[in-house]
Amino acid sequence: MIVIIGSINLDLIATVHRLPKPGETVPGDTFVTAPGGKGANQALAARRAGASTRIVGAVGNDPFAGEALELLKAAGVDLSAVHQAESATGTAHILVDREGENTIAVVPGANADVLPGHVAQAALAAGNHVLLQLEIPIETVAASIEAARKAEAISILNTAPYRPEARDLLAGADYVVANETEFDLYADALGLDGEDRRARMKAFAAKTGRTVIVTLGGEGAWAATPDDFVTCPSMKITPVDTVGAGDTFCGYLAAGLSEGLDLETALRQATVAGALACLKPGAQPAIPLRRDVDAARA
Repeated sequence: MIVIIGSINLDLIATVHRLPKPGETVPGDTFVTAPGGKGANQALAARRAGASTRIVGAVGNDPFAGEALELLKAAGVDLSAVHQAESATGTAHILVDREGENTIAVVPGANADVLPGHVAQAALAAGNHVLLQLEIPIETVAASIEAARKAEAISILNTAPYRPEARDLLAGADYVVANETEFDLYADALGLDGEDRRARMKAFAAKTGRTVIVTLGGEGAWAATPDDFVTCPSMKITPVDTVGAGDTFCGYLAAGLSEGLDLETALRQATVAGALACLKPGAQPAIPLRRDVDAARA
């Protein structure tokens, strides 16, 4: 069982001729909505990878709630631990210009109401894999890591979005997944020794006894364990939209580890899934099915 404790959003996406300057109004071309939020994205990825999946989170009592949960429900994700908050469903307001540049404003809404007391709804058990991100209160992420430890579950902390106050949580998670920018920032904050990123990853693993995984975009991913260093190249693709690729990687990684795959094999599966997610627009709609990932790996 994969248990995700995290955010659920509805993305509101408008395409415009160009991004507006402060105080300026510009004409738009199209408008679409799509389910989002890092927690929901990762839950859908884990489910499409074939894992039994439960998400702990919150939505509001508004029309956005049903749409935000639509793809999770259709995929068979367990939504019994999603509660209704008094605040509005979380939203991301996205403007995209004709060159593909964007600006994003995220309104947490109900995600700010995912509190430490809600962690009990995860019903964690030994052997579960608990997948976490940083779009809910830091206190809840900390409580989730502690609950996973007590339940003898495996915790996986995705350090997105970067939040400097989360640095002390990294040593408590069994696996830490960061992109290269996030890892470099946390490495500086933690004072890790090493002349380059690889050395600093090894320093983190040696110091904490944990595994750190750094995603490198089109270059694949690296992983440092206390005893080993693993490199995994990415598929060569021409990306259409990279939104959601990191979340797809995390969901597939959790699913692979829960199946008992060794780290190198789980990384390979996750990097292929992340690459395939870049071939379609959007986050959740682009998350590939397991059969497509397996075919690409063959």
